[in-house]
Amino acid sequence: MATIDAFDAAGSFENDKQAGSGRSSSHDRPSPIGLGPRSAILAPPKRKKKRSDSKSLRRAADESDTGLASEALLAPEHGEDLPGEDGYDHKNPWARGKDWPIVIWIAFVHIGALGALYFISWQGILTFALLSWVTGSLGVCMGYHRLLTHGSFQTYRPIRWFFAWLGGMSGEGSAITWVGNHRKHHAHSDKDGDPHSPRDGGLWSHMLWFMPNHGAKWHADLTARYAPDLAKDPMMVFLHKTFLVWHWVFGVALFFAGQALWGTDVAWSLVFWGVFLRTVFVLHVTWFVNSATHLWGYKNYETSDDSTNLWWVGLLAFGEGWHNNHHAYQRMAKHGHKWWEVDITYWAICALEKVGLAWNVVRKIPKNEKPA
Repeated sequence: MATIDAFDAAGSFENDKQAGSGRSSSHDRPSPIGLGPRSAILAPPKRKKKRSDSKSLRRAADESDTGLASEALLAPEHGEDLPGEDGYDHKNPWARGKDWPIVIWIAFVHIGALGALYFISWQGILTFALLSWVTGSLGVCMGYHRLLTHGSFQTYRPIRWFFAWLGGMSGEGSAITWVGNHRKHHAHSDKDGDPHSPRDGGLWSHMLWFMPNHGAKWHADLTARYAPDLAKDPMMVFLHKTFLVWHWVFGVALFFAGQALWGTDVAWSLVFWGVFLRTVFVLHVTWFVNSATHLWGYKNYETSDDSTNLWWVGLLAFGEGWHNNHHAYQRMAKHGHKWWEVDITYWAICALEKVGLAWNVVRKIPKNEKPA
């Protein structure tokens, strides 16, 4: 979530099986939330310049974003672990210790959220609500999850980049690492190799799973197998490398905007409510999808894992809590399959489609296809 100079998507699944076994030093390890150095991901190949008119943009999207790539990357045969080759102890994830950049980041935003208790304003509360929806629903649920991971709909390349940026502003890491981990989760759901199954512990699946130090080789492997399509996109690589920078820029901009409009106290309120508390809220409601919706709830479909539908996660997590529906038919844009299963993220996809910014929205359950 070893430095490689170029990446061949077609051969990545075979090449990584022949990789060396060196351990990375602590200063050269990448983190699952995109905090690591340049060697944390694969460098993209050089591309020829293309026309940027709307027809060529849509043609590019049609050629590259059909969802077939993401579907293939979810296949279990692409998810076999390579025990020992990366120096990572798969039986003891804490063997290398903690990934301190991640631990510090998570602690920082949680401690900062306490400041919201001292700077309360209606402007801060409104900013919290608006940015929770923008970064959580549009960024993570629609952008990271349904668009980039599963190809539930198609859109123009700049729109993909914009939603990838919004997803990064949730605090959950870059699109490259998020998508890689999530595709691996589907390939191994509640089995050996699942990054965050509650079978390994409820707290583990909720927030501990991304805190061990896995090493640079492990993360390069993850990207090569599960997110090669994103690693080839220079803009996705740029957003990965600048993940933390955007949070500081946004926080400073929010402070100065608040100060100019309402004064210093409200400016701090915007920062603590709109950045810290909002980040903590979005982190936990989306983490509940990994933990709670594999522990409690009901099933509409018999799947090969423990995924369930849980009403309160469905409401808090912008429609992501209808998790059994999603695991049964992973490419469907709509996660709520019953009339009472409210899915506000799907409403946003429909709105994009209405204005011509989304197409090929996957709505119907494929005929003769059994739940995953």
